[in-house]
Amino acid sequence: MSSRLYPMAAGNFAIGTGMFVTAGLLPSISADLGVSLSAAGQLMTVFALAYAVLSPLLAALTVRMSRRTLLLVAMGVFVLGNVLTALAPTYPLVLLTRVVAAAGAAMFTPTSSALANALTEPERRGRALALVMGGLSVASAIGVPLGTWLGEAVNWRATLWMVTALGVIGLVWVALRVPDARVQAAGRLRERFEPLRDRRVLAVMVTQLLMFWAAFSAYTYIGSLFDLPLPALLWAWGLGGIVGNLLGGRLTDVYGPRRMIMIGMGASVVFLALIPVANLALPVALVWGFLWGAVGWLIAPAQQFRTVMAVPGNVPIGLGLLSSAQYLGLFLAGVAGGAALDGYGRAGVVVLSVALGVVGLAFTLVTYRGAVISPKVSVPAR
Repeated sequence: MSSRLYPMAAGNFAIGTGMFVTAGLLPSISADLGVSLSAAGQLMTVFALAYAVLSPLLAALTVRMSRRTLLLVAMGVFVLGNVLTALAPTYPLVLLTRVVAAAGAAMFTPTSSALANALTEPERRGRALALVMGGLSVASAIGVPLGTWLGEAVNWRATLWMVTALGVIGLVWVALRVPDARVQAAGRLRERFEPLRDRRVLAVMVTQLLMFWAAFSAYTYIGSLFDLPLPALLWAWGLGGIVGNLLGGRLTDVYGPRRMIMIGMGASVVFLALIPVANLALPVALVWGFLWGAVGWLIAPAQQFRTVMAVPGNVPIGLGLLSSAQYLGLFLAGVAGGAALDGYGRAGVVVLSVALGVVGLAFTLVTYRGAVISPKVSVPAR
């Protein structure tokens, strides 16, 4: 079973690298395109907004397409978008090409999660989702530090060519190893937003949005928050993410999603508040980065599992909405974090991130309670 899931994890590795590496390339992008650091940070913002908007639209348009074929088309679009970004000569064109790359990501990631869910027996779905989505956490540990180093050593366009190569590898691997499977999905666009009428489902999505808004208000501008070697810090954060993602899948299967979400969100708020302390010395920053990455990624499998339980009648719709909420949070993080950085400097970004983290934790404590997630499935909220 794992041999069927690893290619989808590889595709998410390419997507995660292309998405998250922007945070480490801001100085290079800013200098090359003649824009400010906050303007350079909007490359991630545009990618995130395009993903959030396009995910449900493209899902409705591709509902009759084979899931395996859709994965191949999605990765092809993502590769094309990164080729165009690497070649684009001006800032507006670079922004436009990030929309193309985001369209591919918006089709690939939710489809890979839904297909992993369909190919796996129920008692192992937490681990299966963690494996497939683990490509994103591995990207933060390997792809992002490597891409950041390459951007500093050569230029940011070289990093985009690296992302393109990773996408091609994912495309070929999916073509060779991933089987097709029947995945139920709604056809009309309106049906894709139908689950949001259930307040409990809506609560899952709001938690996802607030969680990513808080974390990535800091992460997007991490290069401006630290005076220490950025590739080393990103490596520590990503390595922690791998550990957290793997443990999160197993612990979710054992203890249930509620406990893992509460622990992860609470710990994340603490580590966001410790950013000024982490900047005191590299060893402190490396430990901080590892632990922050671990507790942050600990939540991802639990939120996916919670979503699967919330909409058991149509898992692809639920996971698609979860991805849209996540990237809407990333979009808001890019805008709000940039405004805080321009207006109040480092302290403004830290205060914003911590405040959003507290709001997200409080919201989840209030809304995530009770034993029944869906009228169709009764699951203990442990």
